[in-house]
Amino acid sequence: MWKGYQKLGNYLKNLAPVHNMKPLLLLIFGLVISQFSVAQPNTEVYLFDLDRTDGKINLSNPKNISNNEGYDNQPSFLDDNTVLFSAIRADQTDIIKFDITKGSVKTWITDTPTGSEYSPLKIPNKPAISAIRLDLDGLQRLYAYDLETGDSKVLLKDLKVGYHVWFAPNILVCTVLKENRMDLVVANLQNGEVRTMDKNVGRSLHKIPNTDRISYIGKEGNWTIKSLDPLTGETVQLIATPGKAEDICWLNDGTVLAGTGKAIVKANPEAGLLWEQLMYFQQEEIHSISRISTNSTNTRLAFVAEVSPRHIVQKQLDAYNARDIEGFIATFSDNIELFKFPNEPIGKGKEYLRESYGSFFENTPDLHCEIKNRIVIGGKVIDEEFLTINGQNYSAVAIYEVENGKIAKVTFIQ
Repeated sequence: MWKGYQKLGNYLKNLAPVHNMKPLLLLIFGLVISQFSVAQPNTEVYLFDLDRTDGKINLSNPKNISNNEGYDNQPSFLDDNTVLFSAIRADQTDIIKFDITKGSVKTWITDTPTGSEYSPLKIPNKPAISAIRLDLDGLQRLYAYDLETGDSKVLLKDLKVGYHVWFAPNILVCTVLKENRMDLVVANLQNGEVRTMDKNVGRSLHKIPNTDRISYIGKEGNWTIKSLDPLTGETVQLIATPGKAEDICWLNDGTVLAGTGKAIVKANPEAGLLWEQLMYFQQEEIHSISRISTNSTNTRLAFVAEVSPRHIVQKQLDAYNARDIEGFIATFSDNIELFKFPNEPIGKGKEYLRESYGSFFENTPDLHCEIKNRIVIGGKVIDEEFLTINGQNYSAVAIYEVENGKIAKVTFIQ
């Protein structure tokens, strides 16, 4: 196999000096990944029935309720039988209402040509929802949308809200964007008072069942799930997050659920029960579980998962064979790292790739990659490929590590 790498490297060395290509770098032809054209990963929303048998939590009857190419995210329950989530269409993100009992009927709630909506939530005691709206001019604010009239209005015009949860009909707990972090604030819609409660917090905000408290994730030092009394400001540490899990939800008995990779884990801080695995998903299509939500009676569970890295790899392969440099570059994370096995650095960053591949794509009309074997293990993709470059054939093997819908690391094996 290494001789194939050497032949490919020798060929590339003979290209015009302006290419400035390093042989090992260019072995990644056709073994890269792709995702949605902006920073949002390609995700789907899944729905499960949730029940308890003999004291155990069981998930069954899985369904992909978004089934849509691109970004689908942030599910919440309008009621026990209706799911809200944000979904991409025509290059913008709107809010969908998914009716579980009416043949899985989907209805678009918003259609905002000048912006996109995210993170929909039911507003207490009203036929309305709230959502974050990001306008084309960059303005980001929290809006209310009347489900009967379709009218919308700004709720917090002076705050750049990232995420929110309703504590009471006139009291919101929000994360507000501050420099390079998010701070936790309590906003009173009736008198306009805004109080900062904590700094550097996560996006997952939830009302803790059977209490008058809100949970959030503190990120100062070790990540910790905390509870807040929005009226007094009292904060209590509950339990460390499982790893760097960003998203949780609560069941009515005090159990907290979180997604980690391909698994759902559970804990019960009040009962002193630490994290343990609830369910591991063998299905390749369920990968990097994130936003998680349950209905009020805990009979259904919704979560978000990235599409299989297999699909991401194939999309990039198509861009490579089309010699599309912009599509090719867009498939990598900003800090992409390239290695020769086991850990010898080759290069880092998108600009390194652009400098190396731009002229090569322009000056190599006979360029094609065919995948001979592909193995997917969690977030890793191992490909064996057959390359044709100006009539000459080469073999290559590489390992790709996918994070947040982008390729973060490539390792070439001799």
